[in-house]
This record gives sequence, C-alpha cells and structure tokens, in this order.
Amino acid sequence: MKMWLMGALALAGWMTAGMADAQDLTVEKKVFELPSFTTQSGRALKNVRVGWESYGTLNADKSNAVLICHFFSGNSHAAGKYAASDAAPGYWDAIIGPGKAIDTNKYFVLSSDTLVNLNTGDPKTTTTGPASTNPDTGKPYGLDFPIVTVRDFVEVQKALVESLGIRKLALVAGPSMGSLQTFEWAASYPEMVAKAMPVIGAGEADAMLIAWLDVWAAPILVDPNWNNGDYYGKAPPLAGLAKALTAVTLQANHQDWANATFGRRPAKEGEEPGKALANKFQVQSVLDNAGMARAKVSDANHFLYLVKANQLFTAGGTSLADGMARIQAPILLITQPKDLVFTPDMVATTVKAAKAAGRDITHTTIDGSRGHLDGVISMKQAEGAIRAFLEK
Repeated sequence: MKMWLMGALALAGWMTAGMADAQDLTVEKKVFELPSFTTQSGRALKNVRVGWESYGTLNADKSNAVLICHFFSGNSHAAGKYAASDAAPGYWDAIIGPGKAIDTNKYFVLSSDTLVNLNTGDPKTTTTGPASTNPDTGKPYGLDFPIVTVRDFVEVQKALVESLGIRKLALVAGPSMGSLQTFEWAASYPEMVAKAMPVIGAGEADAMLIAWLDVWAAPILVDPNWNNGDYYGKAPPLAGLAKALTAVTLQANHQDWANATFGRRPAKEGEEPGKALANKFQVQSVLDNAGMARAKVSDANHFLYLVKANQLFTAGGTSLADGMARIQAPILLITQPKDLVFTPDMVATTVKAAKAAGRDITHTTIDGSRGHLDGVISMKQAEGAIRAFLEK
C-alpha cells in the first residue's frame, strides 16, 4: 500500500507512515474484566471485557497516571509497538514515549478499548458489544445489546483505573471521540482529573454533527444483509459497512489533501469516468477499496452503536453549559481549523461555554492539509503546548 494511502486512512484505523519514527517502546495488550456492569440505560451486562495497554511505570503513590482515550474507529494502541516487526507504532507515538511531550519516563500512560469497539476482527482488540455472546442465551446480542453512551465508556475506564489503585489522573486526553471521553471524564469525575486535553473535538454533538453521523450510518441500514442487525452466522453487510467507512475517512480528511493527492485522475488509465457509470475517479476507487478492506475486520452493529453514542454526547450528560460548570481541571483544547467533523463553529461554542463557566481553558491549533485527521497524524506540532500545559 502506498504511503499516502496509509496516511489517508489513519483515522479509520490504519496507522500512518508519516508519524514519528517508532521508539524502542514495546507494549503488551492486556484484558480487563468486569463480572457485571450496569449501563446508563439501566441494563446489567455480564462478563464485560475490554483490552488495555500501558506505557511507563506507575509510581509509588500512584499519582503519575495519564489516561488516553481513543477515536471512533481506533483502539487502545496509542503508542509503541507490540513487536519490532510491526509496520507502524500506535497513533499518538509522536507525543507519547520516553522524552516525548507525554514523557513515559515521568508518567504511567494507559489506554483501553471502548465498549462496542469497531475492530472486532482485530486480534489486538477486546471489547464487549453486539457481536459478543450473550451469556444468558449463548448467542450474539445483536440489537438486543443496550444502547451505550460515552459516559458508559468512561465508567468502564474508571473501573479499570481504580482496579490499579489509581485515585486521580494527572491527565486525561484523546482525539476526536477520545476528546468526548476527555470532556466526560472532566465533567463527571472532576475530583479525579487534574488536567484535561481534548483534541479535535467539542463539548457537545450539535445538530449538524448528529445529522452527519446519520449519513455515516445510512449505508449499513440500507444493506439487505444487515437484516435489522441479525446477520451473525450469515453474510455480513460488508458493502454497507465499507461505504460507511468510506464516508468516515472522507470527512476526516480535507479537500486540500484530496485535490493534491488525486485531482481528477481516473482510477484506471483508459477508463475515463465519463464513458461509463462503472468507470471511477481515482479518489473513489482508493477510498472504496480501503473501506472494503477495513470492513472485513470490523462489525456493522458496533459501528451503529458508536454512531449513537457520539450522537447522544453532551459533556456531563445534561447540557454544554452544565457540563462546563462541572469541570474543575484546566483544559488544553487542541483543534484544526480545517476540521470537517468538529468544525470551527462547534469548537468556538465549546470555548465560549467554558469561558462563561469560568474554566481555565487554553485553545491552540495545529496546521496541515488533512483537517480532522491532523489531530492524529500531526500532533508533533503541539508538543511545545503540551509540555507547557503539563508543567504549569
């Protein structure tokens, strides 16, 4: 796969070749289990399992813990490599590691897979969701799985953190959906969060984002193989899921990248798009092929549950104003002005609400041609701001 294509798909779970070179940090994937977990909707789930990993060493008084929360289509692999032969390190390796902005010589950094994680076909991902077996029936939950929220993601993380004896986090941070989890942590458990660093996100999903998330989900819902979520043991809705992932990847990028990378070139020489409906432009073909490859290791129902969790999000679960009022931690908000997912207007609304609530918020931006995706692949730019934030 060409390097530029790997970069194009980082937010959809493909790690970019443009990140900082991998450090000598080898990590191990572990599994955290809860015998019982009650969701915000009141449903009790048995045998909840999520994967997690860590970097650095927890100090004696357990005061140096940092929690990293992952993006929509990601998992807990935030830094380092599982093996030296891995093609690329974790998605924020540029800022997490020995001597880096989030210095693992100083901090114990941990990250976990969320509930309903997208990456069910990845052996390095462990998650409980619709594709999991319901212990009461011996069959996959399917749409009988309860609706879960960003707060539910946080509650499982809190159980993991507390199982390690950690009572306060020096920092909670994450990009995109990880920023939503960061805001939720700071609003729901202000006494446990010393500092918060949401990246390429906002404190609430507004109406426009809710509608865009619906557009992401739509191809799955019209795929006949989805069958109202009942496809386990049958042909899965790969075509719909592939198109859904294509939509995610496209919106996570920017027209500067698309125009510079593809222009109006045809997918195949001699097959001009104007000569037949089946003839594609290169940008169509590349995104379609990548979407299908990713769909084969993902789950459509999990995608839909993630969409719902993001649509439901308001920091603190009530209103943006109330959520900001609950936060005590200083906030470093890092965004990209070309972001097509969490737009500048959404970001400005969050900053205004935080300031109105008297919050200590610093807003800094990063540049690039990738829009939303720059919050994953271009974080090295923010190293100075992150160091200053952690040191003050």
